[in-house]
Amino acid sequence: MLQAGIVGLPNVGKSTLFNAVTRTRKAEAANYPFCTIEPNQGVVVVPDDRLSVLSQLSHSQKLVPATIEFVDIAGLVKGASQGEGLGNKFLSHIREVDAIVHVVRCFENGDITHVDGTIDPIRDIEVINTELILADLEAVTRRKERSEKRAKQNDKVAKAELSLCEKLLPHLDAGKPAITLDLSDEEKKTLKGFFLLSSKPCIYACNVAEAELAAVSKNPDSHPQVAKVREYVRHAHSASACVVSAAIESELSELPQEDAKAYLADLGVDDSGVNLLIRSVYSLLGLQTYLTTGEKETRAWTITKGMKAPQAAGVIHGDFERGFIAAQIVHYDDLVALGSEARAREAGKLRIEGKEYVMRDGDVVEWRFNV
Repeated sequence: MLQAGIVGLPNVGKSTLFNAVTRTRKAEAANYPFCTIEPNQGVVVVPDDRLSVLSQLSHSQKLVPATIEFVDIAGLVKGASQGEGLGNKFLSHIREVDAIVHVVRCFENGDITHVDGTIDPIRDIEVINTELILADLEAVTRRKERSEKRAKQNDKVAKAELSLCEKLLPHLDAGKPAITLDLSDEEKKTLKGFFLLSSKPCIYACNVAEAELAAVSKNPDSHPQVAKVREYVRHAHSASACVVSAAIESELSELPQEDAKAYLADLGVDDSGVNLLIRSVYSLLGLQTYLTTGEKETRAWTITKGMKAPQAAGVIHGDFERGFIAAQIVHYDDLVALGSEARAREAGKLRIEGKEYVMRDGDVVEWRFNV
């Protein structure tokens, strides 16, 4: 299962947000630095309203949603790449995840200590990204030295690695994350083997005060700090930002679903920030969902974007891929609009696809195979 690591400076709301996302109390949330040392892990359901709609059409006995895993990682401080604070642990834990949720403090609260004494989200972002880039600089420098020796022996892989190192070093030295470097498809494949911290896809979660959430959720740029973050990460890191209130999400996680919806409505908020964050992370990881439905169950199956039909079938069972014959597919939007599979067939929306079909998010599928 792919993992998203929640990172940030100490006391920005990481552990509170992790507890809300996972609907647990695994992570200690306290008003002092490094209250999280070992990472906490939790499997998270990806919110998807399509499942309940399909289950009503099929009279399904149960729903099985898609899931991803979140990891709450210890807070980082300046100098982490040199081992300051819990730097070495922090960096090793980031190396193990597939994407990063960078929590940024955008709220004022005199009762919650900030490690630098003032609220400045851009400074906070730069502290963490600088440490990731410095760690990557050291790693790429070491790899360059190893590749140079092998390249002299006409090792093709080493030559490709050396060429990539020579591109990466000036880019990183300029304070730019590896993910923003313009590379060919072949170079991107090589880069994956470097396991660089700054090459991981990242989304920035702007943690705002409870009283600010309603206004900011309707217009993120109405909040000065959030507007700064959105502008900065878009240009400096080719990344996106979302808005959450970890304090509110913590309260919502304690409520039944209907009560949580009513609470949000009272606040004037349409949807939970955590729901939006989870869906954004799912997409950030390069994932999408296809659906199966019947009387037994309606289920969301997780696949990578660009996956073809046989490989998508193999997510259910290897025999489905080995014996793949065809896929009967109707898109969720068409099925719901028409009301039944029979009407979808009459309207020409139900079709048979072969081995070269590239799956779409929201495809409702019935596999045909023979082993």
